[in-house]
Order: sequence, then structure tokens, then C-alpha cells
Amino acid sequence: MIEFEEAHQQFLARHLELRGGERKGRLARGHNFAEKLVLQNIWWPLFGSFEHLHPEYEVYDWNRKSQFLDFAFLPPYGKFGIECDGFQSHVKDMDREKFSYSLNRDTFLKGMGWTMIHFSFDDVQNRPEICRMLLQGIINPRLIHSASSPDPVLLLEKEMLRYAFQLSRPIRPKDITDYLQVDFRTARNKLQALSSKGLLKPIKQGTQIRRYELTERALLSLL
Repeated sequence: MIEFEEAHQQFLARHLELRGGERKGRLARGHNFAEKLVLQNIWWPLFGSFEHLHPEYEVYDWNRKSQFLDFAFLPPYGKFGIECDGFQSHVKDMDREKFSYSLNRDTFLKGMGWTMIHFSFDDVQNRPEICRMLLQGIINPRLIHSASSPDPVLLLEKEMLRYAFQLSRPIRPKDITDYLQVDFRTARNKLQALSSKGLLKPIKQGTQIRRYELTERALLSLL
């Protein structure tokens, strides 16, 4: 069985290879001791793999301001943001404006379908068994529910619509390729399927369709 250190190196190398620009730079700078400890003390003992896990994952707030989560777990049955908060940087040195923004960001992401999970660095380092118990308590019910879900395709389609809304611009096959880690043909087919249901409106560029925008029907389905 592959050991943690080897799996962790492969995990980072794979995501660095997939990224460019600031997203790549953020991963290179942001994944440090605390983030590795989350994986070593909490994630790896529970799952034994990093499937569907994304480090330093970019999200946007209601003003389209870019933010990065320590980790995003994106299985077919939901999306989970995982943060390791140090007391010094996340509480003691936070002014009132930053404190308010932090709360509002989590509330906004929850409205966009995210389940936000916060662990203190002290617990990650000294009491990881508590973190593992809490993480299981959040993820396991979603996993059980998804196993009995009558139509997981509908869940995926709704997730794509939420992502399109979050982009605040027409969505492209490449966006789905990056988000779902699928090939271009699969991404294009998924967008065409949503268009055929009246949830996306194709935008032509010459004779080709390269982008899609949300319809009113799609926006109502997200409420």
C-alpha cells in the first residue's frame, strides 16, 4: 500500500501540473505545514487516498472576489470546503471588517451549495481524533444518502448550474473540464444536455457554439 509521504508528493505534483498562473502560485505558496498536517493527521487515516480532493481551491464571493479554500472535497454527492484556522492569523489578528467578511463568505458559499468545515490548528496537531470524528459525522450521511439517491445525474446537473452562476459569466466547456476533471468532449456533451432541457442558452460565435448562459428557468431551479 502506498505510504502517505509518497501519496502526498504525487498529490501536489498532479495539481501543480494541472494549474497555471496565480492558481499554481497560490498552491506552491499556500500548501505548507498546517495544510499537510490536515492531510496526514485527519484525511489520510480516514480515506487512504486523495481522490476528489483539491488543495488551495479557488472560489469567488458575491462580488466576484477570488478566495482560496485550504481544501475542496468534490465527490459526486456534494462539495465540502475544509479550512485549518490558526488562532493567531484567523482570530487574534483579525479586525472587525475581516471577521464580518469571513462569516459572510461562509454564508454565501453555503448558499451556493458548499458545506464549510473548519478545524483549529491546535486540534489538527494535538487532537486529530476529534477532527476525524467531526469530519465523518458531516460526510458519511451525505455518502449514505447519495447511495440511495434515485437520480445522481440530476444532482450533477444542479451542481454544474451552481458553478455557472458562481462564474458570473457565460460558461464554457473548458470551465467544466477544469471543474469536474473530465475531457473536453464530455464537458461539451454535459453542457449540450443542459441546453436541451432549457437550463442553458447557447451563445453562437460565428457558426460555432462556445459558451452558454443561464436561463431564467435555471435560476429558478437554484432557489
